Amino acid sequence: MSDIARRFPENPLLMPKDLQASSDELQIISLLNPGVFVFEEKTWLLVRVAESIAQKEGVIFFPVVNALGKIEIIEIPLNDPDLIATDARVIQYKGLDYLTTLSHLRLVCSDDGIHFYTPQGFNPLVGSGILEQFGIEDARVSYLENQYYITYTAVSSNGVGVGLRTTKDWKNFEMKGMIFPPHNKDVALFEEKINGKFYALHRPSSPQIGGNFIWLAESPDGIHWGNHQFLLGTRMGFWDSARVGAGAAPIKTDKGWLEIYHGANAEHQYCLGAFLMDLEDPSKVIARTIEPIMSPQENYELSGFFGYVVFTNGHVVDGDKITLYYGAADEFVCGAYFSIKEILAALEV
Repeated sequence: MSDIARRFPENPLLMPKDLQASSDELQIISLLNPGVFVFEEKTWLLVRVAESIAQKEGVIFFPVVNALGKIEIIEIPLNDPDLIATDARVIQYKGLDYLTTLSHLRLVCSDDGIHFYTPQGFNPLVGSGILEQFGIEDARVSYLENQYYITYTAVSSNGVGVGLRTTKDWKNFEMKGMIFPPHNKDVALFEEKINGKFYALHRPSSPQIGGNFIWLAESPDGIHWGNHQFLLGTRMGFWDSARVGAGAAPIKTDKGWLEIYHGANAEHQYCLGAFLMDLEDPSKVIARTIEPIMSPQENYELSGFFGYVVFTNGHVVDGDKITLYYGAADEFVCGAYFSIKEILAALEV
């Protein structure tokens, strides 16, 4: 497999031990898939922090947020016949799915884009309400019209959908609710309007007919979305045969809108690829990479909470250079550089 990423020699940039758990009863299991933005001349990451309770032999514990907004610990014996616990990420109990961890979003910042610290006075973003009782995950941050749009995966017993919050200062937020209902995730907003409309990539899912494909939607206000169109599908026999999903906001180039996306195969191995959309009509896909532009190959990408994974939903663009931040093995936060010209050269019609 091809790989044109130039990884930071400092990787991993953040590991679970680098941050403090949100309470004494919880421990950080993994750090994942940060949203990325520039604010006050610093690089900021909105990191997904996945927490759980220390496990004891013979019993499985997992946290959920109850109706009062408090964390509640559910305990189930491992020999319970109604328990299916074959996946490190999800368990099934009495026909219902639960996450083994509870995620929230934590802000960290950096003066050099490499060494990150937790700033004072900026609170974590946590799940709120019945539609976020299993946590919020994998934020993407887009900046347009003088404010930041934060899209994130909202998880509950009612399904997996996409929430939206907006902010101008990262201290005060407007809750816009669920903008894409279950089952949907991987929503990335374009960072400028096209013909007066907001545009977004999203990933509805169907286990029967269809699949995990990237779609395009438009909106008059960034909240109410319609004119949904299929954009990009999986490819049988390729590295992205099982699912595809958008990364961060598309990058505007003179050739078109460039999107870095993730794809996975049937073995749940995640790589990154790219595709190009028409500048005036992003429903037209002009070109796509055949081979991945980044594949798991370093130890910190191959081994972790869930190995053989590179997954991005955040980057900073400076001229031809993309500084891309990514989750590795569902446990670590890492960085890599890409050249826009090199990615464009790897595209095929």
